[in-house]
Amino acid sequence: MATRHITTLSKEEFKNFIESIDVILSDCDGVLWRETEVIQNSPETVNKFKQLGKQFFYITNNNTKTRSEFVAKCEHLKYNATMEEIVCTSFLAAVYLKEKKFDKKAYVIGSEGILKELEAEGIKHCGIGPDIMDGDELELVKNFKRDPEIGAVVVGFDKYFSFPKLVKAATYLQDPSIHFVGTNCDTERPSPNNNTFPGTGCFVRTIEAASNRSAVMVGKPESFLSEYIIKKYGLNPERTLMIGDNCTTDILLGKRCGFKTLLVLTGITSQSDVDAMNASTADSKGSIIPDYYADELGDVLKMIASS
Repeated sequence: MATRHITTLSKEEFKNFIESIDVILSDCDGVLWRETEVIQNSPETVNKFKQLGKQFFYITNNNTKTRSEFVAKCEHLKYNATMEEIVCTSFLAAVYLKEKKFDKKAYVIGSEGILKELEAEGIKHCGIGPDIMDGDELELVKNFKRDPEIGAVVVGFDKYFSFPKLVKAATYLQDPSIHFVGTNCDTERPSPNNNTFPGTGCFVRTIEAASNRSAVMVGKPESFLSEYIIKKYGLNPERTLMIGDNCTTDILLGKRCGFKTLLVLTGITSQSDVDAMNASTADSKGSIIPDYYADELGDVLKMIASS
């Protein structure tokens, strides 16, 4: 079945759609903001959802910040959020290790958001920041000594990603008892211009290739996140809406969980992508087609105002 533009719904169809939703889960980058810039009309739409009595949760694969830092970002961009309403993958990585009763040290390829969330759970860590290579690559491989306390490798977005980090992560992962945690599989982040903005998934895939192991992914669209939010928020999938800009993470999560899905075109996915979806065979296996799509989240606000 083809996806429908939200503005093509009749007033009755749209009214039934809104009334069928109790809970809204929304991606952040590409839906509510692009890095540091708010997306026009999105704050007003979120506020309207809340005025209508909908629960609203921020579900992001971003791992560069903590939940409290996301609260501050939301406030700065005119969104009203509490820590309980935010799920980010830096936090989920810490939750995963805590559930495993992890009591060793984590080698982290990532940023301070992961570091702080691990510390909040009392988990020791190392690896954050630049790792300068002394000598050549052969000397590095010959001279690297494993830290016997390492019991996990956690991978997020790392602007300092380097060959030394790759060597260390892959070497630790030779031991099958060491946990391999990937925060998310996104290979691209919404870009502020036409340049490509590689995402965390690029780092995870590189380490998977070097170690010949697959990471346990804690972010969208994987089951660790879906099971966590369904249990935490007591979700009824049939009355839950997932909003996102990425079909392979946001919309796929919604489809797997039985949520209603709304794609917005302010991030990764373009109108040409939607046209290609609608031109493909409706029953083709593997198709990730949202129930509805919108040029921007603000289209929903316009529909509410006119209904």
